[in-house]
Amino acid sequence: ILDLEGEMFSNVKSRGGRASCQENPDMFRIIRWGGFMLWADGTLESYLGDLEEARDADRNLMAEKDAHIEGLIDPAGEEVLQLINEIVTRECKWAEEFRQRYPQVRMGRPIYDSEAPPSFISAETYSRGEFQTYSMRTLELYYRDNQELEARGQNRIELAALHMSKKFSEEQHTG
Repeated sequence: ILDLEGEMFSNVKSRGGRASCQENPDMFRIIRWGGFMLWADGTLESYLGDLEEARDADRNLMAEKDAHIEGLIDPAGEEVLQLINEIVTRECKWAEEFRQRYPQVRMGRPIYDSEAPPSFISAETYSRGEFQTYSMRTLELYYRDNQELEARGQNRIELAALHMSKKFSEEQHTG
């Protein structure tokens, strides 16, 4: 997954040229890895299938995500958008809880569009764009993963941040 995403990410051609984050593939991998650590095996397998299918069709899901974020391509169908809205609502709630619990930690993005300055992408918009690149099967499995986390009283945003923080720390000590 990280290899396929990394290849797609490095090949995204933005209107303003390469993004600064494209120049740091190690950071990209750590950030993505931190989130994937929380996915169930079936969800990971489904998403890997999404990536392979896109690659085989000469599609770049990372470029499509950006196009969805910028409103350059048509949104997904109503059923997909409804599920995405449920996922995004839960994840924004988790982000709020994380921000309240760890006010000293600077989050990479504002949570909501209403908090984002002009030309800055909120986590809410970013997530909606990314989730529109997932197959319905992957979305349903991801939703189920989130339900299971919530049932255990766990916060996906907090757990991902802890995984990333640990990995960044390991990289600094070994690098």
